[in-house]
Amino acid sequence: MPRSKSAVFKTPSVPASEITDEAVWRERRRFVAQAGLVAAGLGLAGWSHRQAFAQSAAGLALPGKANPQFALMDATTPESDVTTYNNYYEFGTGKGDPARYAGALQTHPWQLSVEGEAGKPRTFAIEDLLKLAPMEERVYRLRCVEGWSMVIPWVGYSLSALLKQVDPTSRAKYVEFVTARQPGNMRGLSSGVLDWPYVEVLRIDEAMHPLTMLVFGVYGKTLPNQNGAPLRLAVPWKYGFKSGKSLVAIRLVEKQPASSWMRAAPHEYGFYANVNPDVPHPRWSQATERRIGEGGFFAPKRKTLPFNGYAEQVASLYQGMDLRANY
Repeated sequence: MPRSKSAVFKTPSVPASEITDEAVWRERRRFVAQAGLVAAGLGLAGWSHRQAFAQSAAGLALPGKANPQFALMDATTPESDVTTYNNYYEFGTGKGDPARYAGALQTHPWQLSVEGEAGKPRTFAIEDLLKLAPMEERVYRLRCVEGWSMVIPWVGYSLSALLKQVDPTSRAKYVEFVTARQPGNMRGLSSGVLDWPYVEVLRIDEAMHPLTMLVFGVYGKTLPNQNGAPLRLAVPWKYGFKSGKSLVAIRLVEKQPASSWMRAAPHEYGFYANVNPDVPHPRWSQATERRIGEGGFFAPKRKTLPFNGYAEQVASLYQGMDLRANY
């Protein structure tokens, strides 16, 4: 999205270090304008509605109660790394592209439809989702296929809390997740990398597992756009691409659909995408990883753990399966 040239002022007495970066003041101005328009639309609505809007704006406080069941001994990755080194191809394939361009994402108003094989299909406003269940802070490992990893304190609750609201039928065998498609705001949609919108899929038992998380925040604040605002998925025992961002639809279906990466490169990306250090990607090994924030390319490699370290909780989901064939 082209930017207009900012005016140039001759202010030699002001140190350059004290001048606000253009991207920062533009983002501030955009947020203030957006907040003003929505506040005007709310009129004399009650405090709870105004608070719900505030919670849905990126970067505002969203605390969650720490859940000891989902605690890790690992040090968390610095917030500056988590919010600037991302995969979000709708904004470009470079790791810095999402932080650079995702400010254009329109995140309010926002709705999520939950449909398909459900007794009570429903469309939820983001304000309703924020108060559907108690917010928890869960520290999860994130492992990406390129060989890097992070440790991230997400804020949200188990996806099962949402799915139970719509009463899945006995025919609901799979859950399909659809990411937002905003052609005017997502510059990466013009690329031929994937067929848009981005789609991911889980089995129903994977989706209902307590570890599978509907995420609204990170580091005690609502999600930045580049991290999947206003809501995303976190499935910590799978590679990161399975955790869809900026979700607009969840579909309960009987037959297994193809995810975006399965359609684009089926020889590289299978349905399950469980972290398995014994199964290499066709172009690189998955046996080791580098933790972002520990020295970049000079960071020491660490062994990748089966199921990303969550084998005790999830290995039973795949009992009897050939995890090499079902990659």
